[in-house]
Amino acid sequence: MVKHQGGSRRKSRSKFRKNARQKGKISLVRYFQSFKPGERVQLNAEPSIHAGFYHRRFHGKAGTIIARRGRCYEVMIKDRNKEKMIISHPVHLRKLFEKASAKQAVKQAVKQAVKQALRI
Repeated sequence: MVKHQGGSRRKSRSKFRKNARQKGKISLVRYFQSFKPGERVQLNAEPSIHAGFYHRRFHGKAGTIIARRGRCYEVMIKDRNKEKMIISHPVHLRKLFEKASAKQAVKQAVKQAVKQALRI
């Protein structure tokens, strides 16, 4: 039998690389950010912090916060047809703003504009 080569971060040099403008100290706001259950987040790794790091195959996936576990959060993502729970540190998570709510706001603004136009 052949031994397995490398670890969990093998072949991830380009995936977890920072741009020149992003290098340096990390933001404390991002490190200590908090989430509520039900919020949508995106898995976006901070390569300089290894605590609470997820597997590279889940990089960029969107999920829903389930609960807090210690300093980390449980995130439910969909991997093809199967739902999986990932435990990740908040520095590796970013809030997602729903497009649906933005669309609803635009629809309401259009409705109000039409009502005002009809009154005139």
